[in-house]
Amino acid sequence: MWFRNLRIYRFNQPFNVTAEHLDEALSESAFRACGPLETHAMGWEPPLGRDGQTLVHAANGCLMVCARREERLLPASVVREVLADRVTEIEDAESRQVRRKEQAELRDQITTELMPQAFTRSTRLFAYIDPGQQLLFVDSASAPRAEDMVTLLRESLGSFNVRPLDTATAPASVLTSWVSGQPPADFTLMDECELREPTEGGGVVRCKQVDLAGAEVETHLAAGRQIVRLAIEWDEQLACVLSDDLVVRRLRFLDLVQQEADDAHSDDAASNFDAEFAILNAELSRFIPRLIEVMGGLRQE
Repeated sequence: MWFRNLRIYRFNQPFNVTAEHLDEALSESAFRACGPLETHAMGWEPPLGRDGQTLVHAANGCLMVCARREERLLPASVVREVLADRVTEIEDAESRQVRRKEQAELRDQITTELMPQAFTRSTRLFAYIDPGQQLLFVDSASAPRAEDMVTLLRESLGSFNVRPLDTATAPASVLTSWVSGQPPADFTLMDECELREPTEGGGVVRCKQVDLAGAEVETHLAAGRQIVRLAIEWDEQLACVLSDDLVVRRLRFLDLVQQEADDAHSDDAASNFDAEFAILNAELSRFIPRLIEVMGGLRQE
Protein backbone atom coordinates (compact mmCIF):
# COMPACT_ATOMS: atom_id res chain seq x y z
CA MET A 1 0.00 0.00 0.00
CA TRP A 2 2.28 2.74 -1.27
CA PHE A 3 1.15 6.36 -1.33
CA ARG A 4 2.15 8.24 -4.50
CA ASN A 5 1.46 11.77 -3.25
CA LEU A 6 1.12 13.42 0.13
CA ARG A 7 -1.02 16.29 1.31
CA ILE A 8 -0.21 16.63 4.97
CA TYR A 9 -2.41 18.18 7.65
CA ARG A 10 -1.62 18.86 11.30
CA PHE A 11 -4.14 18.60 14.11
CA ASN A 12 -5.06 21.77 15.97
CA GLN A 13 -6.23 19.65 18.90
CA PRO A 14 -4.92 16.24 20.03
CA PHE A 15 -6.43 13.32 18.13
CA ASN A 16 -7.09 10.54 20.63
CA VAL A 17 -9.76 8.45 18.88
CA THR A 18 -9.11 4.70 18.97
CA ALA A 19 -9.36 2.47 15.89
CA GLU A 20 -12.54 0.89 17.28
CA HIS A 21 -14.27 4.22 17.92
CA LEU A 22 -13.16 5.59 14.57
CA ASP A 23 -14.51 2.51 12.79
CA GLU A 24 -17.84 2.93 14.58
CA ALA A 25 -18.05 6.60 13.61
CA LEU A 26 -17.21 5.93 9.97
CA SER A 27 -19.81 3.18 9.71
CA GLU A 28 -22.54 5.84 9.80
CA SER A 29 -21.19 7.14 6.48
CA ALA A 30 -20.32 3.83 4.81
CA PHE A 31 -20.31 3.99 1.02
CA ARG A 32 -23.55 3.53 -0.86
CA ALA A 33 -24.04 3.70 -4.61
CA CYS A 34 -25.40 6.80 -6.34
CA GLY A 35 -29.17 7.12 -6.40
CA PRO A 36 -30.87 7.45 -9.83
CA LEU A 37 -30.88 11.26 -9.68
CA GLU A 38 -27.64 11.82 -7.73
CA THR A 39 -24.62 13.19 -9.56
CA HIS A 40 -22.24 11.61 -7.03
CA ALA A 41 -21.98 9.77 -3.73
CA MET A 42 -19.08 9.41 -1.31
CA GLY A 43 -18.55 7.20 1.71
CA TRP A 44 -16.19 4.86 3.54
CA GLU A 45 -15.15 1.38 2.57
CA PRO A 46 -12.54 -1.02 4.01
CA PRO A 47 -8.98 -0.03 3.05
CA LEU A 48 -8.34 -3.72 2.35
CA GLY A 49 -11.23 -3.81 -0.10
CA ARG A 50 -12.75 -7.25 -0.47
CA ASP A 51 -10.11 -8.69 1.85
CA GLY A 52 -11.19 -6.47 4.76
CA GLN A 53 -14.18 -6.09 7.02
CA THR A 54 -13.40 -2.99 9.07
CA LEU A 55 -13.34 0.60 7.85
CA VAL A 56 -10.10 1.33 9.73
CA HIS A 57 -6.84 -0.54 9.28
CA ALA A 58 -4.39 -0.06 12.16
CA ALA A 59 -0.62 -0.63 12.01
CA ASN A 60 2.25 0.80 14.08
CA GLY A 61 -0.27 2.97 15.91
CA CYS A 62 -1.45 4.59 12.67
CA LEU A 63 -4.99 4.43 11.27
CA MET A 64 -5.64 3.92 7.55
CA VAL A 65 -9.00 4.85 6.00
CA CYS A 66 -10.37 4.73 2.46
CA ALA A 67 -13.08 6.92 0.91
CA ARG A 68 -14.87 5.80 -2.24
CA ARG A 69 -16.47 8.35 -4.55
CA GLU A 70 -18.90 7.33 -7.28
CA GLU A 71 -20.09 9.80 -9.88
CA ARG A 72 -22.47 9.60 -12.78
CA LEU A 73 -20.94 10.44 -16.15
CA LEU A 74 -23.34 12.49 -18.24
CA PRO A 75 -21.30 14.27 -20.93
CA ALA A 76 -22.35 17.85 -21.62
CA SER A 77 -22.17 17.06 -25.35
CA VAL A 78 -24.96 14.48 -24.94
CA VAL A 79 -27.18 16.98 -23.13
CA ARG A 80 -26.48 19.61 -25.79
CA GLU A 81 -27.36 17.20 -28.59
CA VAL A 82 -30.67 16.19 -27.02
CA LEU A 83 -31.43 19.83 -26.21
CA ALA A 84 -30.81 20.90 -29.81
CA ASP A 85 -33.17 18.20 -31.09
CA ARG A 86 -35.89 19.16 -28.61
CA VAL A 87 -35.59 22.87 -29.39
CA THR A 88 -35.90 22.09 -33.10
CA GLU A 89 -39.01 19.97 -32.46
CA ILE A 90 -40.70 22.74 -30.46
CA GLU A 91 -39.82 25.48 -32.95
CA ASP A 92 -41.09 23.39 -35.90
CA ALA A 93 -44.28 22.31 -34.11
CA GLU A 94 -45.18 25.70 -32.63
CA SER A 95 -43.62 28.03 -35.21
CA ARG A 96 -41.84 30.09 -32.56
CA GLN A 97 -38.34 30.63 -31.22
CA VAL A 98 -37.35 28.92 -27.98
CA ARG A 99 -35.85 31.62 -25.77
CA ARG A 100 -32.79 31.29 -23.55
CA LYS A 101 -34.77 30.91 -20.28
CA GLU A 102 -36.88 28.11 -21.73
CA GLN A 103 -33.76 26.39 -23.07
CA ALA A 104 -32.26 26.46 -19.57
CA GLU A 105 -35.41 24.83 -18.19
CA LEU A 106 -35.31 22.20 -20.95
CA ARG A 107 -31.64 21.52 -20.18
CA ASP A 108 -32.48 20.83 -16.53
CA GLN A 109 -35.38 18.59 -17.57
CA ILE A 110 -33.19 16.62 -19.99
CA THR A 111 -30.47 16.21 -17.37
CA THR A 112 -33.04 14.78 -14.93
CA GLU A 113 -34.34 12.40 -17.61
CA LEU A 114 -30.90 11.14 -18.66
CA MET A 115 -29.20 10.97 -15.26
CA PRO A 116 -30.58 7.51 -14.27
CA GLN A 117 -29.18 6.10 -17.53
CA ALA A 118 -25.69 7.55 -17.09
CA PHE A 119 -22.71 5.29 -16.45
CA THR A 120 -20.96 5.52 -13.09
CA ARG A 121 -17.27 5.69 -12.25
CA SER A 122 -15.67 5.00 -8.88
CA THR A 123 -12.41 6.31 -7.46
CA ARG A 124 -10.81 5.53 -4.11
CA LEU A 125 -8.86 7.91 -1.92
CA PHE A 126 -6.63 6.68 0.90
CA ALA A 127 -5.44 8.54 3.97
CA TYR A 128 -3.97 7.70 7.32
CA ILE A 129 -3.80 9.36 10.71
CA ASP A 130 -0.58 9.27 12.72
CA PRO A 131 -1.64 10.12 16.30
CA GLY A 132 1.99 10.05 17.44
CA GLN A 133 2.93 12.93 15.15
CA GLN A 134 -0.61 14.39 15.21
CA LEU A 135 -0.64 14.42 11.40
CA LEU A 136 -3.02 13.35 8.65
CA PHE A 137 -1.59 12.09 5.35
CA VAL A 138 -3.82 12.09 2.26
CA ASP A 139 -2.67 10.26 -0.87
CA SER A 140 -3.53 13.02 -3.32
CA ALA A 141 -1.78 15.89 -5.07
CA SER A 142 -5.16 17.57 -5.62
CA ALA A 143 -6.26 20.06 -2.98
CA PRO A 144 -10.02 19.64 -3.73
CA ARG A 145 -9.80 15.85 -3.47
CA ALA A 146 -7.87 16.05 -0.21
CA GLU A 147 -10.43 18.52 1.15
CA ASP A 148 -13.19 16.05 0.21
CA MET A 149 -11.47 13.52 2.47
CA VAL A 150 -11.13 16.04 5.32
CA THR A 151 -14.78 17.09 4.94
CA LEU A 152 -15.97 13.48 5.04
CA LEU A 153 -13.91 12.84 8.18
CA ARG A 154 -15.33 15.97 9.77
CA GLU A 155 -18.90 14.93 8.93
CA SER A 156 -18.31 11.41 10.25
CA LEU A 157 -16.68 12.48 13.50
CA GLY A 158 -18.61 15.68 14.13
CA SER A 159 -15.33 17.54 14.67
CA PHE A 160 -12.02 17.15 12.87
CA ASN A 161 -9.85 20.19 13.41
CA VAL A 162 -6.87 20.12 11.04
CA ARG A 163 -4.99 22.56 8.84
CA PRO A 164 -2.42 22.10 6.08
CA LEU A 165 1.12 21.55 7.29
CA ASP A 166 2.95 24.86 7.62
CA THR A 167 6.47 25.64 8.76
CA ALA A 168 8.25 28.55 10.38
CA THR A 169 10.43 29.24 7.33
CA ALA A 170 8.91 29.70 3.87
CA PRO A 171 9.65 26.45 1.98
CA ALA A 172 10.45 28.34 -1.24
CA SER A 173 13.31 30.18 0.45
CA VAL A 174 14.68 26.90 1.85
CA LEU A 175 14.48 25.11 -1.50
CA THR A 176 16.11 28.08 -3.22
CA SER A 177 18.96 28.08 -0.70
CA TRP A 178 19.54 24.37 -1.38
CA VAL A 179 19.93 24.94 -5.12
CA SER A 180 21.97 28.13 -4.82
CA GLY A 181 24.11 26.75 -2.02
CA GLN A 182 24.21 23.34 -0.39
CA PRO A 183 21.37 21.08 0.81
CA PRO A 184 21.59 19.16 4.11
CA ALA A 185 23.77 16.05 3.92
CA ASP A 186 20.83 13.63 3.88
CA PHE A 187 19.07 15.42 0.98
CA THR A 188 20.24 14.94 -2.61
CA LEU A 189 19.12 17.26 -5.40
CA MET A 190 18.00 15.56 -8.60
CA ASP A 191 17.65 17.05 -12.10
CA GLU A 192 14.27 18.76 -11.98
CA CYS A 193 12.93 22.00 -10.55
CA GLU A 194 10.40 24.77 -11.12
CA LEU A 195 11.22 28.44 -10.59
CA ARG A 196 8.79 31.32 -10.17
CA GLU A 197 9.11 35.07 -9.93
CA PRO A 198 8.14 36.10 -6.35
CA THR A 199 5.40 38.48 -7.52
CA GLU A 200 1.72 37.93 -8.11
CA GLY A 201 1.27 36.42 -11.56
CA GLY A 202 5.03 36.04 -11.92
CA GLY A 203 6.47 33.92 -14.69
CA VAL A 204 7.24 30.22 -14.21
CA VAL A 205 10.24 28.31 -15.59
CA ARG A 206 10.30 24.50 -15.54
CA CYS A 207 13.58 22.65 -15.84
CA LYS A 208 13.87 18.90 -16.38
CA GLN A 209 16.94 16.75 -16.89
CA VAL A 210 19.23 19.69 -16.21
CA ASP A 211 22.21 20.24 -13.94
CA LEU A 212 20.76 22.33 -11.10
CA ALA A 213 24.25 23.65 -10.40
CA GLY A 214 24.65 24.78 -14.01
CA ALA A 215 24.53 28.20 -15.62
CA GLU A 216 20.92 27.94 -16.80
CA VAL A 217 19.43 27.60 -13.31
CA GLU A 218 21.98 30.03 -11.86
CA THR A 219 20.80 32.70 -14.31
CA HIS A 220 17.19 32.30 -13.22
CA LEU A 221 18.18 32.48 -9.54
CA ALA A 222 20.24 35.61 -10.20
CA ALA A 223 17.15 37.17 -11.78
CA GLY A 224 15.30 36.74 -8.48
CA ARG A 225 13.24 33.66 -9.26
CA GLN A 226 12.64 31.19 -6.43
CA ILE A 227 12.50 27.40 -6.42
CA VAL A 228 8.88 26.32 -5.87
CA ARG A 229 9.26 22.64 -6.83
CA LEU A 230 12.32 20.49 -6.46
CA ALA A 231 13.07 16.83 -7.15
CA ILE A 232 14.99 15.30 -4.25
CA GLU A 233 16.15 12.03 -2.74
CA TRP A 234 16.34 11.58 1.00
CA ASP A 235 18.72 9.35 2.92
CA GLU A 236 18.70 6.67 0.19
CA GLN A 237 15.16 5.78 1.31
CA LEU A 238 12.78 7.75 -0.87
CA ALA A 239 12.53 10.19 -3.76
CA CYS A 240 9.88 12.80 -4.51
CA VAL A 241 9.12 16.23 -5.91
CA LEU A 242 8.71 18.68 -3.04
CA SER A 243 6.64 21.85 -3.50
CA ASP A 244 6.65 25.18 -1.73
CA ASP A 245 3.24 24.31 -0.21
CA LEU A 246 4.87 21.20 1.32
CA VAL A 247 2.92 18.88 -0.96
CA VAL A 248 4.92 15.76 -1.82
CA ARG A 249 4.39 14.52 -5.36
CA ARG A 250 5.60 11.44 -7.23
CA LEU A 251 6.67 9.77 -4.02
CA ARG A 252 8.58 6.54 -4.51
CA PHE A 253 10.56 4.38 -2.15
CA LEU A 254 14.06 3.35 -3.15
CA ASP A 255 15.80 -0.01 -3.27
CA LEU A 256 16.50 -0.41 0.43
CA VAL A 257 12.84 0.07 1.32
CA GLN A 258 11.59 -2.02 -1.58
CA GLN A 259 13.90 -4.84 -0.51
CA GLU A 260 12.39 -4.71 2.96
CA ALA A 261 8.92 -4.97 1.42
CA ASP A 262 10.00 -7.88 -0.80
CA ASP A 263 11.38 -9.72 2.22
CA ALA A 264 8.01 -9.35 3.96
CA HIS A 265 5.99 -10.46 0.92
CA SER A 266 3.64 -13.42 1.27
CA ASP A 267 0.78 -15.02 -0.65
CA ASP A 268 -1.79 -13.37 1.62
CA ALA A 269 -3.10 -10.03 0.29
CA ALA A 270 -4.06 -8.77 3.74
CA SER A 271 -0.63 -9.57 5.17
CA ASN A 272 1.07 -7.79 2.26
CA PHE A 273 -1.11 -4.71 2.74
CA ASP A 274 -0.33 -4.68 6.45
CA ALA A 275 3.41 -5.04 5.86
CA GLU A 276 3.53 -2.29 3.22
CA PHE A 277 1.47 0.08 5.37
CA ALA A 278 3.77 -0.55 8.31
CA ILE A 279 6.84 0.20 6.18
CA LEU A 280 5.18 3.27 4.65
CA ASN A 281 4.33 4.93 7.94
CA ALA A 282 7.66 3.88 9.49
CA GLU A 283 9.56 5.68 6.72
CA LEU A 284 7.32 8.74 6.72
CA SER A 285 7.56 8.97 10.51
CA ARG A 286 11.28 9.56 9.94
CA PHE A 287 11.12 11.69 6.80
CA ILE A 288 8.40 14.19 7.73
CA PRO A 289 9.91 15.24 11.10
CA ARG A 290 13.23 15.70 9.32
CA LEU A 291 11.55 17.76 6.62
CA ILE A 292 9.86 19.93 9.23
CA GLU A 293 13.21 20.34 10.98
CA VAL A 294 15.05 21.61 7.87
CA MET A 295 12.13 23.98 7.22
CA GLY A 296 12.68 25.66 10.59
CA GLY A 297 10.08 23.73 12.59
CA LEU A 298 6.31 24.08 12.70
CA ARG A 299 4.78 27.53 12.43
CA GLN A 300 3.51 28.63 15.82
CA GLU A 301 0.24 30.49 16.25
